[in-house]
Amino acid sequence: MQNVTAVAHRGDPYRFRENTLDSLRAALGLGADAVEVDVRLTRDGVPVLLHDATLKRLWEVDRPLLGLSADEVRGLTAGAVPTLAEALAATDGHRVMLDLPGTSEVRAARRVVDTVRECGAQDRVYYCAGAHAMLAVRAADPAAEIALTWTTLAPPRPALLDAVGPRWLNYRWTLVGRELVERVHRDGRLLSVWTPDTRRSMRRLIGLGVDSITTNRVDVLTGLRPAP
Repeated sequence: MQNVTAVAHRGDPYRFRENTLDSLRAALGLGADAVEVDVRLTRDGVPVLLHDATLKRLWEVDRPLLGLSADEVRGLTAGAVPTLAEALAATDGHRVMLDLPGTSEVRAARRVVDTVRECGAQDRVYYCAGAHAMLAVRAADPAAEIALTWTTLAPPRPALLDAVGPRWLNYRWTLVGRELVERVHRDGRLLSVWTPDTRRSMRRLIGLGVDSITTNRVDVLTGLRPAP
């Protein structure tokens, strides 16, 4: 396998509940180079790991996260929804991609960026999401490493790229072909993709020359690496 970065999508979600510390640790134990997690803010501004806007799907609690304090979230989930600070401690020494599905305001992005800084994790954290969220991150941290998520084959406007300054473009894997890979690389950026889960699709993407694959089956991806 080429030097493809293996990113575990929400940890190891087929064996452990997504975005939990057990899931993150399991993914790293399988050889993931990085873990991707979703970060949202509680009512009192604490960044926690949760993809959805509510606790219903994962925790069977039909309450919006923005209506709950961090202490209330901890009580409703028996402490299983980690704070961002706890996740960064649990992944110490490893790369972490922070997806910000609920962030579009600079104030919210700054709270996440401040937590990363307080944990001393700036050098191993990078951020992904759509344009509004990444513009907010760029305003909060001019030095942040960004993977701009893009969902169409039409390229991002040059003015947007100049404003966001992404190191990566982050595409749904089904959009990726050789022409797209060549265009992204020609423009001096890295290409990350999400979320292929079969060996066949991963091999195709590796053959096309993508730089990073985010997957729910990081064990399958790391299994494509040659034996040491």
